[in-house]
Amino acid sequence: MDTLGGFKHSFSNTLRENLGLAVYNTGYQKCEPGYAWGPAARDHYLIHYVASGAGMYACAGKIHPISTGDLFLIFPSQVVSYTADQKDPWEYYWVGFQGTEAKRMINLAGFRRDSPVLRMPEGSDIRSFLLRIYESRGNTPSADAAMIGYLYLFLGRLMQENGPRRSDYGVREYLGQAVRFIQYNYAGDIGVSEIAAYAGISRSQLYRAFVSFFNLSPNEFLQKYRVNEACSLLRSGRFTVTEVAGSVGYADPLYFSRVFKKVKGLTPTEYQSRSLAGAEPETPLEGGE
Repeated sequence: MDTLGGFKHSFSNTLRENLGLAVYNTGYQKCEPGYAWGPAARDHYLIHYVASGAGMYACAGKIHPISTGDLFLIFPSQVVSYTADQKDPWEYYWVGFQGTEAKRMINLAGFRRDSPVLRMPEGSDIRSFLLRIYESRGNTPSADAAMIGYLYLFLGRLMQENGPRRSDYGVREYLGQAVRFIQYNYAGDIGVSEIAAYAGISRSQLYRAFVSFFNLSPNEFLQKYRVNEACSLLRSGRFTVTEVAGSVGYADPLYFSRVFKKVKGLTPTEYQSRSLAGAEPETPLEGGE
């Protein structure tokens, strides 16, 4: 409903499951002059994008002037306040979200606690991403999936504009990329070359990084990761050795058995028998976090 030239459209999601990301609320509002919120805190991340107008955002003892094209972030449990300008009140679009992936995505998007405001370039299409989240609203599993999908696209767009560039990456960032690639693709036909290409570094750089942090070569790490995944399948007792080998990236069961025995000191069959008898503890990957 329009009131004094202002309007507000919002949606709060009741399906807040423990997901990688979950949309808590979304909407857009044309604020009245001097409209204010806070001081108060949220229990989730909340991003506002100012499509027009201006205002002020106060957090962590600092006051940030906000104008058209700015995004400002509220961190969970952070006491903040914000106020629309008296002469040129803002119109903003927002999305609130939380989840196990939220903190990492926020960091990759370029937000920091000491720098909670980002500036989008003139002519940015970021408003359309937020509008898609709102237009997909609903308290059904299909609507929830659509909102999460558009949220990922929105955050991905922020990463394109403000996220870390390859030239800014350190060893941990390259390792993170490499390990994620292994986690998502260990069951396929991958090797050191594919891992290095995904991480964006040479094979020799990848080797030095893995040895420095994990005390393992990339190939040894991949082998141990596959073997540990194989252990989970073998302990279930529901798969043959051949089926387990194919499930963790080994087309040749005999080669898989040789690799498995090298890592665990037992053949897959011996490991399965002892595991089902409760006699074989799991051996975790070595190295850092």
